[in-house]
Amino acid sequence: MELTVKLQVFEGPLDLLLHLLEKNKVNIYDIPIVEITNQYMEYIAEMKRNDLNVMSEFLVMAATLIDIKSRMLLPKKESEEEEEEDPRAELVQQLLEYKMYKCMAYELRDRQMDAEQVFFKEPTIPPEVAEYEEPVDLAELVGDMNLANLDQIFKSIMKKQVDKIDPVRSKFGKIEKEEVSLSDKMLYVEDFCKTHRNFSFRNLLEAQASKVEVIVTFLAILELMKVGKIFISQEHTFDDIKIESKMAA
Repeated sequence: MELTVKLQVFEGPLDLLLHLLEKNKVNIYDIPIVEITNQYMEYIAEMKRNDLNVMSEFLVMAATLIDIKSRMLLPKKESEEEEEEDPRAELVQQLLEYKMYKCMAYELRDRQMDAEQVFFKEPTIPPEVAEYEEPVDLAELVGDMNLANLDQIFKSIMKKQVDKIDPVRSKFGKIEKEEVSLSDKMLYVEDFCKTHRNFSFRNLLEAQASKVEVIVTFLAILELMKVGKIFISQEHTFDDIKIESKMAA
């Protein structure tokens, strides 16, 4: 009769190594690498023999153990003054970290199991208690406050708001870009010249709505004078400039 042995399921190669160390009751800082490697290989062989799904991590760890075992068996050179690093050091560090996380997982599992046994009672507050509102004593709430004090506080707050206002910048209005083109203004001046043979330069500028229009109108006058459509004259210095149109009907 064939005897079937059920192997313990391990979560990974480090879990198997930690199990072997605890089973042999050896110090994790002084691992008997030869003995542990042999036992590890026996477990790997048993896994294959029972057609278990062997993960690649177990085979990688087996190769690591064999490499450490071979380096431990090599004779040490007496000429080396510096102390040679222990080949097991990195493996020991990995085992310590894995053991710490495993203990933390057990602690969280125990807390979860304890929490599952705790039951909470839904709050049952009587309606008269839930609807109760503590009475407010208005006299105690107001205290020494009166209309004069409130007025003083209000004026103080308003003064602080006024102090925040910039006396210069607050008077600035919204600056909008005026779209006044030279070509449109030249058409405007030409139409004006067709109905006015003689007119005042000053009066023409004063009829404009904004500073930009005044500037563009002045440029339009210069352009029309340059092409010979108008003639400009001035009898005395600082007198008004007279414009004579050559386009009037």
